[in-house]
Amino acid sequence: MKKQIKNKVSWVGKVDWELRKFHGNEYSTHKGSTYNSYLIQEEKTVLIDTVWSPFAEEFVENLAQEIDLDNIDYIVANHGENDHSGALPALMKHIPDTPIYCTANAVKSLKGQYHQDWDFRVVKTGDTLDIGNGKELVFVEMMMLHWPDSMATYLTQDNVLFSNDAFGQHLATEKLYNDLVDQCDLDEEAIKYYANILTPFSPILRKKLDEVLSLNLEIDLIATSHGVIWRDNPMQIVEKYSQWANDYQENQITIIYDTMWNGTKILAEKIAEGIGLADQEVVVKVFNLSKSDENDIITEVFKSKTVLVGSPTISNSILHNVAGFIHLMKELKFKNKKAAAFGCYGWSGESVKVLNDLMEDAGFETIDNGFKNHWNPDVDAQESAIKFGEKIAKT
Repeated sequence: MKKQIKNKVSWVGKVDWELRKFHGNEYSTHKGSTYNSYLIQEEKTVLIDTVWSPFAEEFVENLAQEIDLDNIDYIVANHGENDHSGALPALMKHIPDTPIYCTANAVKSLKGQYHQDWDFRVVKTGDTLDIGNGKELVFVEMMMLHWPDSMATYLTQDNVLFSNDAFGQHLATEKLYNDLVDQCDLDEEAIKYYANILTPFSPILRKKLDEVLSLNLEIDLIATSHGVIWRDNPMQIVEKYSQWANDYQENQITIIYDTMWNGTKILAEKIAEGIGLADQEVVVKVFNLSKSDENDIITEVFKSKTVLVGSPTISNSILHNVAGFIHLMKELKFKNKKAAAFGCYGWSGESVKVLNDLMEDAGFETIDNGFKNHWNPDVDAQESAIKFGEKIAKT
């Protein structure tokens, strides 16, 4: 169903209430998502992005109820990923000659995915498209935010920035606007989105934010591709991105572990106790990897100044899910964060050294040789773990 968002700009996307995993199984979406597509009906009619391919036929049918598809003059593909372009093949069967405006990299992406030679019109930052009534679309390349083909599109006079993935969140809602949804949900999903998807590109993002701001565009709406449209103080999310892109951290220490026979679990809890005793201001959070959502934990890592990782020793090394999580942290290229390791062992006891090496390789600064305990921790060992936590808090 078409929903007017400003003057002759409407939302024609899809709310996906059931979505629980995204990017395959790489990203958890506890609150669903939206695939936001927009229709501009000036002298020229423009469709900006489509929806994910499972909803392609539904999207085309709904769009055809709102407008004669032959009246669509231009299509703008801000990003070639399937959740944005998935309905293009179904739509283009009806209007095969409609020009598609996108970046050069998006041409490669769309051809590579759909193997169609549509009428691509390549644009770069600063290029414009006249859509009548004195209004233009201004294109801004957003390379590596988060794909090489990404761009944003700005509608003059109406002052709408179609930002694509930037400033979005995975949040299913019929309300559409940032001031109409639960603010806790919005804040939680916005920072989770940044932490899990955009963190590796923070240096690029800092430069791109400066570039966009230097254009002196008046922005009344930021129309994202997922989640809400920012209309109430839309620049608030730009300000948050500026903070998050600068090696963000809060006064938080996060403890992450897995365990075999609960020895390493006991250490995690006692270390947390020690941190709390030494510093009553710091936020301490403890997560068992096997019982927690890894994307939620990544968000906590993003907020943390120090991360402690624990694993018992197995096969002269560490538990495989702990190793996989450290690899995920390495992919995200966290900066300016400290780390320490801990774990129990029965025989050889290599886990702490393996953890330290992996955390250093992932870009963390190790601040201690770590804490390891032979067999399950007795009363003395638990007291030592508390003291280790106090030491970490003071470091």
